[in-house]
Amino acid sequence: MNEIRPVRAKSGTNQEGASAHNRRVMIDALRLNGHLSRADLARATALTKQAVSNIIEELENDGLVASLAAVRKGRGQPSTPYRLVPEGAFAIGLQIDRHVTRTIAVDLIGAVLIRKEVNLPGGGPEEGVDAILALIDETRRELVTTAPEFNDRLVGLGVAMPGPFGIDSATDDPWMMAAWQSFPLLERLSEGTGLDVRLQNDAAAAATAEKMVGAAHGIDHAVCVYLGYGLGAGLILNGELYRGGHGNAGEIGMILSRARVGADDARAPIEHRISIASLCKGLDIDPADPDLYRRIDAAAGSKDRRVTDWIAGAAHELRATIQLLETIFDPQTIILCGGMPPVLANLLIDALHPLLPSIAERRQRSTPRLQLGFTDPWAVAVGAAAEPVSRTFDPPVGAAAEPISRTFDPRFSAILKSRVGGTL
Repeated sequence: MNEIRPVRAKSGTNQEGASAHNRRVMIDALRLNGHLSRADLARATALTKQAVSNIIEELENDGLVASLAAVRKGRGQPSTPYRLVPEGAFAIGLQIDRHVTRTIAVDLIGAVLIRKEVNLPGGGPEEGVDAILALIDETRRELVTTAPEFNDRLVGLGVAMPGPFGIDSATDDPWMMAAWQSFPLLERLSEGTGLDVRLQNDAAAAATAEKMVGAAHGIDHAVCVYLGYGLGAGLILNGELYRGGHGNAGEIGMILSRARVGADDARAPIEHRISIASLCKGLDIDPADPDLYRRIDAAAGSKDRRVTDWIAGAAHELRATIQLLETIFDPQTIILCGGMPPVLANLLIDALHPLLPSIAERRQRSTPRLQLGFTDPWAVAVGAAAEPVSRTFDPPVGAAAEPISRTFDPRFSAILKSRVGGTL
């Protein structure tokens, strides 16, 4: 008897009117598993074989799925596996940070095709948005030369920047981007690109990257602790990214903690001590230094006392934070990720062990309590690019697909409207 390998997939529904959801389920299953036969898809998604065949045929016609060579298993009939076509869709991700902006273009499976970076001018968002639009335009023009179908199959622009959003803060607060948050950024980007534009905070974008192509791939419940200029967490709950009522879910850097120095009872956000910004202050490095990551890695590799002291303090705070996140959200795993140089990231995750006792301690675990995810300055931009792809093609928890609203080439718009679902 042939062994049936386990397949990771969400369930479809054979009820009428759920075709859009079922197509998303099929695309998601192929992304998670690489390639599957029609029989594999039917078993994993609980759809009928006829429904799977109809959807596969339509996805092939749409240029989203392609067949591979038939495979014979034992004495049975050969089966044909199917895979996603990387060139079936594209998306652009934009990261806006305090000193720099980055763009990344990805294909349907999340592979990075191009990435670009420029320093933001010092004139604030009025000048910065022009530099950003020029960077996006340059990215699009370069991609067309290597992928002529790029603009016809562009599903959107994802934007990520530091939060929290919509709160009162001083315009000169170095931890906030108040001027950018009060600027009509999405409107300007939409007008300048002709694309639908969505915004998320940098920790949520990092979690999106982990969910699509990183350590959270195929995991339904994970908390991604993002350590960059500040500190945040991206929450993946029941396979969905949870954003909260105002897009500020996971702003753990704002948790108030008693300062460890001084006799008073002053409290400050923990990201003032656990962040790249706080490390830069200790090392007397300008966060805008273009050579920032090399300099931090060099200091970490040489066991600079200032770095080891920072790691000890950060690990002390993060152990308690991780235990709290495990207690509240009961995730399958915690993922440490963000814009950290690799040497520093590995030293920090080693210093976090042993973790504090929590409800996450179980004998039969399929994933570790804590693991390392993406740790490079491009992680947020990758997640920003992954968001439009995920929003377009990944199935929501419910059977009815969330409406899609964006600007596409009319031919691709018609395909998605009828076969992926939503209002265009």
